[in-house]
Order: sequence, then C-alpha cells, then structure tokens
Amino acid sequence: MKIRHFLYNAFLIEHKATKIAIDPGQNLWLFGFRSLLPKSEWRNVTHVLVTHGDPDHYWQADRVANTARAPLVMHTAMAHKAEFSWQILSPRRRGLQFQPFVGEVHTLDVNASVEVDGVTIEGIQTKHGPLEFRVLGRTKRIVPSLNERAGFGAIGFKIRINGITLLNLGDSVLRPGWAGLKPDVLMLPIGGLGNHTWTMDVNEAIEAVRIIAPKHVVPCHHSVPFFLNRKVCPADDHAFARDVQKLGVGCSLLGYGDEVELETTRIRPMNFPVHHGMTS
Repeated sequence: MKIRHFLYNAFLIEHKATKIAIDPGQNLWLFGFRSLLPKSEWRNVTHVLVTHGDPDHYWQADRVANTARAPLVMHTAMAHKAEFSWQILSPRRRGLQFQPFVGEVHTLDVNASVEVDGVTIEGIQTKHGPLEFRVLGRTKRIVPSLNERAGFGAIGFKIRINGITLLNLGDSVLRPGWAGLKPDVLMLPIGGLGNHTWTMDVNEAIEAVRIIAPKHVVPCHHSVPFFLNRKVCPADDHAFARDVQKLGVGCSLLGYGDEVELETTRIRPMNFPVHHGMTS
C-alpha cells in the first residue's frame, strides 16, 4: 500500500487497483492557485472522499470524480438526492449553494458505514475549529456553524482496505470520543494555533495519537500556503514526530508529492523512517 500527500489534507491511497483520493482541493496560494492533485493522477482514481466543504479540501472533488467516473463519498449534509440527479454542495460557489452531479454519490452519517467497490468507509465524528487569519492588517475569525460554509459537512473517515485500517480526521479539533479507534495508519492535522483554532495543534495532536493508539501516523495540514502567505498554520513537525515515536508509534513526515509505502500484511510501530521532504 502506498500513501502520498499533496498539502493540506489531500492524499492518494493506493493498493493494487484501488486509488482513493481524499480531499482533492485547491492550492490557495495566489501565486500557485491550482489543483492540489496533479491532473495526471485524476483519471485512474477509484474513490473520492471529502471531509468537508472548504475549498482547500473540496474545490476539485467533482472534477476528479467526473474525470475518473469515480463515486463521491461525503457527509449527508453535503448532498441530497433530487428527482433526476444528486445535488451536491457546489465546490466553487460561495455559500451553501447546491448543484447537480450526474454520477455515483454515497452519503454518510457519523458511525454509519458503506462498502464501495471493496472498500469499507465508516463516518467518524469530527469538529472543525474556528478559522482565524489576517486580512489587510485586520484579524478575521469565522466560527463554523450550520449556516456557515467554513467547515460545513465535517466528518472523518475510517477506511478498510485489504485488512488495513486507515483513519483520516480532516480538519478537526481534539475529541475524546476517538479513544481506542486503533487504526493501522492515522492521518491528522497538527497546524492549529491553540485554543481550538483551525485544528489540533502539535500538543493536542500528540494527545490524539495517545488516545487513538495507531501503529503509524502521517501529520498534515500545517505550514500550508494561503493567499499571499506561503506558510500559515505553522507547526514543528519534527518535534511532533519525535514525540510520536516516544509513544512507540511510527511517523512519516510527507511533503508535497512525498510517499510512504506500507507492508499490507503487517504494520509494526517504528517500522518506517521519518521522511524529510518539503513540509506540508
């Protein structure tokens, strides 16, 4: 099994003929405004999973799914069945506007599961933290709500492929309800700014690792590009990796396009090195 990271929470998970795209969004840096997943990767994607409706996670989801003729999997809030087609939250319009999608859609609630082409996907409860950033010298804070696009439809995914369990938490603050999930691989954000802003910060993410008890961890959503800034949500990923390994858990730091290959027959703690590519 191969896991590749493309900034923010954009991942490709590949095993044999299965290729799962998680959060195929948009690079939000004004000087590199483009798809996070290279278009050369789109055509043979088999599943598209979306953790919420923010543009860095969702902007290209329908395009990837249409190109690959792959099913979309998302929270029930983000899609509903109309008379002739699905209506999905529009990836590129502002606000909570919906648009037709002619294709396969699977919606999930927390603790519900669906099997799609040999892959089992379970919904895990997550909560997106408030967004805080500076615009023209002023600090702007957006608190996600039912009527707010930021963080809309937030859900995590527990994914089972060929006996391996992977857990992706999207953009979430720490939740005690994750205790004992015990996936083989955990993908979690570490770039929060404290006080439950954006996502977990490094210390909270370490606590998440402790209570979730995975065998291997891939941190994400830190030091990412946003408008004019090349690195918002900064985090010391190497300090995070050292603390994770003190817990007896393996850790891989993956930059844009970096990958880690996992033995699908058995995953052992500390079995994989820390990678030192571009931070993401």
